[in-house]
Amino acid sequence: MRKLIFAMNMSLDGYIAAPGDDLGWSVPSDELFQWWSDRVDATGLALYGRKLWETMSSDWPTADKQPGATPAAIEFARRWRDMPKVVFSSTTSTVGWNTRLVTGDPVAEITRLKADDGGPMDIGGATLAGAAMRAGLIDEYAIVTHPVLVGGGTPFFTALDNWVNLNLVETRTFPDGVLLTRYETR
Repeated sequence: MRKLIFAMNMSLDGYIAAPGDDLGWSVPSDELFQWWSDRVDATGLALYGRKLWETMSSDWPTADKQPGATPAAIEFARRWRDMPKVVFSSTTSTVGWNTRLVTGDPVAEITRLKADDGGPMDIGGATLAGAAMRAGLIDEYAIVTHPVLVGGGTPFFTALDNWVNLNLVETRTFPDGVLLTRYETR
């Protein structure tokens, strides 16, 4: 059975995007960018909601070809293109870069994918991750907290019907006061 991990940047007040889908507050240090790149390299399958897919696919497929691309960006772009991906959307019609589109029930498909063999799965996007959270499908939360208050936007966590008890498995500090906390569900 595959492990499902929800990993995202988060503001200290609990948002993955500020109002207007602004992500400018979450620009990573070189060390944090390398951590994200290594996560992509270790991911067996990435699950994206439509909005996060649009954000990622607007940049990373060709980021390594841009003038001034750093070695880290070149490496991340290659890893991202090579990583198998599934996009869940009822409005997107085409995807590329080693990606499959799912238009049906995301909870049923994620449940099926978890039962498969393979490496860990990362899930990203507030709506998609929220559905998986409510269904009890997430095995680990990797929260990269930035020391900024954005005052609103897209929350990291969704409303739940029941408590989810967690065990802390890792903490790590990155430059600029960014803190990684990883929790596994009990």
